[in-house]
Amino acid sequence: MEKIRLGDACEILNGFAFKSENYVDSGIRVIRIANVQKGYIEDNTPAFYPLDSVELDKYMLEEGDLLISLTGNVGRVAILEKEFLPAALNQRVACLRLKTSRLTKGYLFHILNGNLFEQQCIQSSKGVAQKNMSTEWLKNYEIPLYSKEKQDVITEILDKTYNVIFCRQQEIQKLDDLIKARFVEMFGDLANPECSWDKSKLIDVCTDKDDIKCGPFGTQLNKDEYIESGIAVWEIPQINAAFLINPTHFLTEEKAEQLKAYTIIPGDIAMSRKGNVGKCALFPDNYPEGIIHSDVLRIRVDRKRINPLFMMCQLHFSGSVTRQIELVSSGAIMAGVNVTKLKQIYVHVPPIELQNQFADFVHQVDKSKVVVQKALEKTQLLFDSLMQQYFG
Repeated sequence: MEKIRLGDACEILNGFAFKSENYVDSGIRVIRIANVQKGYIEDNTPAFYPLDSVELDKYMLEEGDLLISLTGNVGRVAILEKEFLPAALNQRVACLRLKTSRLTKGYLFHILNGNLFEQQCIQSSKGVAQKNMSTEWLKNYEIPLYSKEKQDVITEILDKTYNVIFCRQQEIQKLDDLIKARFVEMFGDLANPECSWDKSKLIDVCTDKDDIKCGPFGTQLNKDEYIESGIAVWEIPQINAAFLINPTHFLTEEKAEQLKAYTIIPGDIAMSRKGNVGKCALFPDNYPEGIIHSDVLRIRVDRKRINPLFMMCQLHFSGSVTRQIELVSSGAIMAGVNVTKLKQIYVHVPPIELQNQFADFVHQVDKSKVVVQKALEKTQLLFDSLMQQYFG
């Protein structure tokens, strides 16, 4: 099978070091690492630069540009849609533009959006606390070069399968929206200054000062000690998928015992500290204890005062809380949560009986989500099988 280097097939562009203090309310959209998710652009908190910025010409993006994250969760790929223009490329995000007619854009997207490419990006990256991928490695990466006719057939098959996956994901999103609507119906707008529910610091609704804790760093969590099965290490991908995808890294029982302070147990809330900052998921009741990764933060609330499911939804749905989380996050390239400050943010504490009623509603909706999730997993298995067949 003939192959072609990405550097020969594409022009690979690096981004500009935008200064956050120069952001404005509207103008040129700045595409940052957090925007580049696996297969799509997420832009819930857009950042803009002034339209009259003269130094940005060579960093301006075009409709259909392929974007790749180079730092943190490396190897995520998305296509820039017209709705996000005008837009400019931030540092540590690469842009790929085809410069050969031997490849089609849809075919290239599917190769780069595959799990194999993402894993190879991770393996090629350097850095302990945060991965960094080189564009030089990217330029030398080789992809299989089928005929244009074969590329079109592959793209059509993968597009159809990918669209089914997308529809399943949209079904899950609609169920999440239903939960959000119920939350607002029962508790009102918690961002409203006239909200009458009791307030408390986040750390004060926990039982211990260490109930809000980051995962271990450096040699405490040495990736050379990962094994094929054992005690799970729970990472950002699992949080983003609400623990509906399996862990990929494990530790021995002996190593997990050494890291016992970083254990996550059913009912704990896990929060992403990097990339999609503030993303939360509740650790399920039927899961065995695990260890949180250094990019993950654990929140363990006092269940006599707070229903964990209610608290997780408050962290997601309350504008006042999400703004506070943004304020305690920092980082020039990729934001990270300041745990000391996070402990001091304020949350609302309605009567526990009302919280429990809301949790019961969520459990009912979750039953529907499980059905959709199983259908999604079957389609994902088919898609992964096709990717393996075509791209090895």
